[in-house]
Amino acid sequence: MKSASATVHGAVSIVNAIASGKGSGLGISLKANAKVEFADGSGIAFEPMHEFRDDKLIRAVVNRAIPKQMLEQYQVKVSVDSEIPAGYGLKSSSAVSNAVSLACFKLVKENIDDLETINKAVDASLDAKVTITGAFDDACASYFGGFVVTDNLNRKLIRHDEAPKDLHAVIFVPAKAERSDPMRLQMLSNFFDDAFNLAKNGEYWEAMMLNGILVSAGLAIQYKPVKEAVERGALAASVSGNGPALAAVAYEWRLDDIVKCWGAYDGKVLVSKINNEKARVVG
Repeated sequence: MKSASATVHGAVSIVNAIASGKGSGLGISLKANAKVEFADGSGIAFEPMHEFRDDKLIRAVVNRAIPKQMLEQYQVKVSVDSEIPAGYGLKSSSAVSNAVSLACFKLVKENIDDLETINKAVDASLDAKVTITGAFDDACASYFGGFVVTDNLNRKLIRHDEAPKDLHAVIFVPAKAERSDPMRLQMLSNFFDDAFNLAKNGEYWEAMMLNGILVSAGLAIQYKPVKEAVERGALAASVSGNGPALAAVAYEWRLDDIVKCWGAYDGKVLVSKINNEKARVVG
C-alpha cells in the first residue's frame, strides 16, 4: 500500500493576529513529522506519538485533503511525531496539520500546491475548533520558515523573508499559567495594527517587541522576563501566540545569559535555531 511522510517546523509569533485578523510569525527548528498510509479497510486511524494527541484535528485534515471515495476505498492510517510542546503558543497544531495535509496530498496528487496544502490545514483547524482566526499566519510561518506577514481573513501571504541563519529562539514554557480569553486582545486592535505595519515594512524586531507589550497587557501575562531577555542581548522578545510561552530571538553568543535568566523562573527553557526551511516530503 502507498504511504507518504512529511516534516514541518514550528514557529513563534511576531504579531498576534487575533486582534485584527492580520499577523506575522517566524519559523523555528522544532519539528513535527507525519506519516500517512493507505491500508485495507475504510475510515481514519490515528496513532499519536509523544505530545500531540488531537485526534479531532487529524481527522479534520484527512477529511479535507483526501477525496471521500478514497476514504471509502481505503483505511487512512496517520501517525504523528512532534517535538513541539503542545498548547503553549508554539504553533504545534499548525505544524502538525500542515505535515498531515502535505503527506495526504503527496498520496493523492502529482503536483502539490503549497498554498492549497496550507489552506486545507487551516480549514481543518477551523473545523476542529483549535483556532479562532484560522491561524493562517502560524500555518505560513511553520510551512515556509523565515519571516511571514499575512492577512488571515483573506488568506493572503503579504510578505516572506529569510531570517539571518545564525539566530536562535530561546523559548520559556512556564510550569503553570492561567489562561485569559484571547478575544480581550481585540480591545487593543489599533495598537496591533501598528505592530502589523511594522512587520509589513520589515521591522520585525520592533513589531515583536510591541506585540509582547500588547499581549502581556491584554492577557495579564508577566512582562518582566520579556524585558530581562532584551536587557541580556535579545534582538526582541515577546509572548508567543496567546501564551503562555515566551520567545526571545538572539545571536548565539547571547544565549547563555538569556537561558540562565529564564531558567530562574518555574518552567522549562528550550533553545531552537531559527528555521528558513520549507515543509518537505521525506518519504
